[in-house]
Amino acid sequence: MSFDSPEDNGAFRTEHDFPFPLLSDVDKAVGTAYDVLRAADDPFSDYPERVSYLIDPEGVIRRSYAVSDPPGHAAEVLADLAAEQQ
Repeated sequence: MSFDSPEDNGAFRTEHDFPFPLLSDVDKAVGTAYDVLRAADDPFSDYPERVSYLIDPEGVIRRSYAVSDPPGHAAEVLADLAAEQQ
């Protein structure tokens, strides 16, 4: 999810060959609901905080992650998912 336009997200998705759609949250409604807005005086206030969520099939958030290591993040989420499935 980003605050970019659907067109910008579509181009980004194509450029990086993502096999999934990206959410365009131009009005920041989802960002507000998931509490990822930055403070107005933050130099990156036009961008959401880098956070991801592990959500179960019933829609319950099982884990949230403040992503500080993007390259290693997927492995962390997959390990947590495997643990949740045991």
